[in-house]
Amino acid sequence: MTIFLPTYLLWTFYFITLYTEFSSLLTCNLRKNFTLNEIYKPGDVVLGGLFEVHYTSVLPERAFTSEPQQPLCKGFDTLGFRHAMTMAFAIDEINKNRNLLPNMTLGYRIYDNCGALVVGFSGALSLASGTDDQFQLLENCSGTPPVLGIVGDHYSTFSIAIANVLGLYKMPLVSYFATCSCLSDRQRFPTFFRTIPSDAFQVRAMVQILKHFGWTWVGLLVSNDDYGLHVAQSFQSDLAGSGVGCLAYLEVLPWDNDQSELTRIVRLIKASTARVVIVFAHEIHMIQLMEEVVSQNVTGRQWIASETWTTAVVLQVPHLMPYLSGTLGIAIRRGEIPGLRDFLSQIKPDKNSSTGNNLVRVNLRSTMMGSVETEEPLCTGMERIDAVQTEFLDLSNLRPEYNVYKAVYSLAHALHDMLQCEPKRGPFSCGTLPTLEPWQLAHYLQKVNFTTPFGDQVSFDKNGDALPIYDVMNWLWLPDGKTKVQNVGEVKSAVSGGEELHIDEDNIFWNTESKQRPRSVCSENCPPGTRVARRKGEPECCFSCVPCSEGKVSNKTNSLECNNCPEDFWSNSHRDLCVPKKTEFLSYHEPLGICLTTTSLLGTFICAVVLAIFTFHRRTPIVRANNSELSFLLLVALKLCFLCSLLFIGQPRLWTCQLRHAAFGISFVLCVSCILVKTVVVLAVFKASEPGGGGNLKWFGPKQQRGTVFTLTCIQAAICTAWLVSSSPAPRKNTQYHNDKIVYECEVGSTVAFAVILGYIGVLAILSFFLAFLARNLPNNFNEAKLITFSMLIFCAVWMAFVPAYINSPGRYADAVEVFAILASSFGLLLALFGPKCYILLLKPEKNTKKAIMETKR
Repeated sequence: MTIFLPTYLLWTFYFITLYTEFSSLLTCNLRKNFTLNEIYKPGDVVLGGLFEVHYTSVLPERAFTSEPQQPLCKGFDTLGFRHAMTMAFAIDEINKNRNLLPNMTLGYRIYDNCGALVVGFSGALSLASGTDDQFQLLENCSGTPPVLGIVGDHYSTFSIAIANVLGLYKMPLVSYFATCSCLSDRQRFPTFFRTIPSDAFQVRAMVQILKHFGWTWVGLLVSNDDYGLHVAQSFQSDLAGSGVGCLAYLEVLPWDNDQSELTRIVRLIKASTARVVIVFAHEIHMIQLMEEVVSQNVTGRQWIASETWTTAVVLQVPHLMPYLSGTLGIAIRRGEIPGLRDFLSQIKPDKNSSTGNNLVRVNLRSTMMGSVETEEPLCTGMERIDAVQTEFLDLSNLRPEYNVYKAVYSLAHALHDMLQCEPKRGPFSCGTLPTLEPWQLAHYLQKVNFTTPFGDQVSFDKNGDALPIYDVMNWLWLPDGKTKVQNVGEVKSAVSGGEELHIDEDNIFWNTESKQRPRSVCSENCPPGTRVARRKGEPECCFSCVPCSEGKVSNKTNSLECNNCPEDFWSNSHRDLCVPKKTEFLSYHEPLGICLTTTSLLGTFICAVVLAIFTFHRRTPIVRANNSELSFLLLVALKLCFLCSLLFIGQPRLWTCQLRHAAFGISFVLCVSCILVKTVVVLAVFKASEPGGGGNLKWFGPKQQRGTVFTLTCIQAAICTAWLVSSSPAPRKNTQYHNDKIVYECEVGSTVAFAVILGYIGVLAILSFFLAFLARNLPNNFNEAKLITFSMLIFCAVWMAFVPAYINSPGRYADAVEVFAILASSFGLLLALFGPKCYILLLKPEKNTKKAIMETKR
C-alpha cells in the first residue's frame, strides 16, 4: 500500500505557520481573504455553523489583498442546505423554550464551506475572530468573542484543520459528521466534540457484521483523505486483532477523477475472489467508482457502505441498482424532529433582509428552480417551497440533521448549565453574558447529559465522543424500479463492553441468484478431522486443510493443530473423535480361541476316558505291567497339561499370568518325571532278566519311583515359586505392535526364570529319550521303551520348534503358539504311550495276557 501523508498535517502546518507570522493580525485586526455566503441572526449569544451548502468551488488567488474576494461556489447541495436550516430551526426552537435559556436569545452565524478546506477554514476564523475589520478589546486583549461555540464541520479533514486552530482559542467545535478516530485525541483537540460516533466504533461495527455473516475474505476501499486513511489503519488493526477475517486488497480511491486508477481498482475487484467489498468514501467517489463498475460489468459483489453514502440518494438510480441492490450499510442514527418541515416550508428569499442572509436568497432559488447560474430574478420572495416536490422537504430519513439538532442542543444545555452557576460552587468564577468565555462553555459541554424528544440520550465521553449507536441499512430494489433503504438492525455499545449487534436477517434482500446470503472466503473452512496449514506468503485466511495423522484428532472447525488422543484411545477413521483402542488377546470368542479351547477340552476328555478304561482293566497284565500307578499318575498329569492351556486363553489377569507358566511348568515336569521313571523301570526290569541282575529292582521299587517323581516335580515347583516371588509375571498393555490396538499380554517378568523352567523340562525329556532309546530293542512283544522313545521324540520336536516360533510371534499369537505346543506335546504323549494299550484293551483282548506280553519276537 502506498504511504500517504495525512492531509490534516499539511493544512495544520500551513495554518500554524500563518498564525505565527500574522498573529497580531489574526488576534486584534483580522483581515479576511474571502467574503463568504452566510446566514446571520443576532442574539444575546451567537453560535457559529459551518456547512457544505455547495460541494465545489473555484477559489481566487490565496493572497491578502486590500479588497476581499469571494470564491465561486458551485454544485448546490440540497441536503447540506437542509443541515444548515436544521441548525437555524433548533436555535429558533430553543428561543421559544421557556425552560432552556430563559431570558436569553440565541443567535447564529452560519457559513457555507463550498466543499473547500480554505473556505471552511476562513469561515472558522471569521466566527472565532469576528467579521469586522476591527473590534474593541479590553486592556488585556480579551473580551466577548463573536461566537461561543461552532457546529461543524462536515468533513473530518476540515474538522481536523479547524479544531487545531480553534484549540488555540479554546473554542468548542461540535461536529455532526466528522468521524475520523484521530479527532478523539484530547491532547491535540481539547475542545472538539461530536454527535456522531467515531470511525473507531464504525470499524468495530463493520467487523461485527463480517463476523455475523461469516465473511472472512473482504476487500477495502477508502478515500484519499484523513477519513479514509485513518479508517484503513484502524480497520486493518481491528480485523487482525479480532481474528474474524483478512483483507484481500486495500485500495485508496483517487480524490480527483483519475480514470486510469479507477480502471485498475475495478479490475482488481473483478479479479479478486473476495465477494464482499467495504467502501469508506464520500458520495462523489462512489459515483466515480460505480460508473467504472458498470463499465466493466462487475456483478456478484456484496457492497458494504460506510455512513457517508449508506443513504445517498444520488447512488440509488436505475442504472446502478443492478450492482448496488442488496447493499448493507452503517447509517447514522435516524431521528425525528417535530416542526422542522413547517419551518423549512416557511423559508423565503427575503431580498430586503438587513441581516445579510444571501445564503437563503441564492440557495432557495436553486432549491425551487434547480439553477443559480442565471442572473434573471427567478424568485419574488413569495414562493412556497412546499408547492414543489423536492428532496429538501423529504424528512422521512433524518440522520445528519438529527446530529445537527443534537449538536445545537448540546451547546444550549452547556450554556444553560454555565449560566446556572452558583458563586463559589463552580470550577471557576461564574460569568455573565458580557464576560462569557469559550473555554468555560467547553468545560460544561463535557458534562452535558440530556434526552432528546425522540428518546435518545446525549452525552460525551472523556474524548468528546457521543454515545455510539448506528442503524444497519439494506438497499432493496423494488419491482417498480424504485429503491427502498430499509432498517434491518442496529449496532451499539454493550453494557458489558464491546459492540452489540442486532440484525433481522429474514428481512435482508440479497442481490444473488439464489437470493441467499453470499459467501466470501479465501479458503473453505477446514472440517473436523483436519487442521489449518498456512500458505507461505499469503494472508492467514488463505490456507489448506491437512488431515490429522493417525492417533490425532480435531473436533472443531478450522483447528490450528491436531491433538493427541489420550492413552488407551485412538482416532476414528474421520479423525474427529477419539475412540477406545481395539483390544487384542487370545479370546474364547474368536475362531482360533474356540478351536484351541475345544482341542484342550477334547484332550482332557480323552485322558478321562483312558483313565476310566485303565481303571476298568486295572487287573489285566497290560495295565499292571510297568507300574500301573505311574500310568495313572501320568494320565492325571496329562489332564493337567491339557487344562493348563486354558489359562492362556482370555484376557490376561494377574492371577492367570502368575498361574499359567507355573501350572504349565509343574504339569509337564510331572509328566516327564513319570515317563523318566517308567523308562528307568523298564531298563531295570531288562537288567533283572539277565543273569545276576535281580538286585537292580530292589534299588528302584515303588517307593523310590514315587520319591523320584515327587522330588523332580518339587524342584520345578521351587523354581516357579522363586520366580513368582522375585519377578512375578504380570499383565501389560502392549501398543508396540499396533498403534491403534492394545495387545493384552503377560509379561514374563524374568526371562531367565522362564528359560530355566523350559530348560529343566527339556533336560528331563532328553534324559528320558536317551534312556528309552537304549532300551528300544528289549526282547518283548510289547516294547514299552519304543513307545517312550517315540513319545519323547514327538515331545522334543514340538518344543524345539516352539522356541523360535514363540519368540517371533507377536501378541496373542505368542499365546496361541504356546497353547499349540502344550496341546501337541500332550496329545503326542497321550497317543504314543496309551494309544497301543487302549487298542489292545478294547480291540485285541486276546493279546492282554502275560504270555503275549513276554513273548519274544523272532
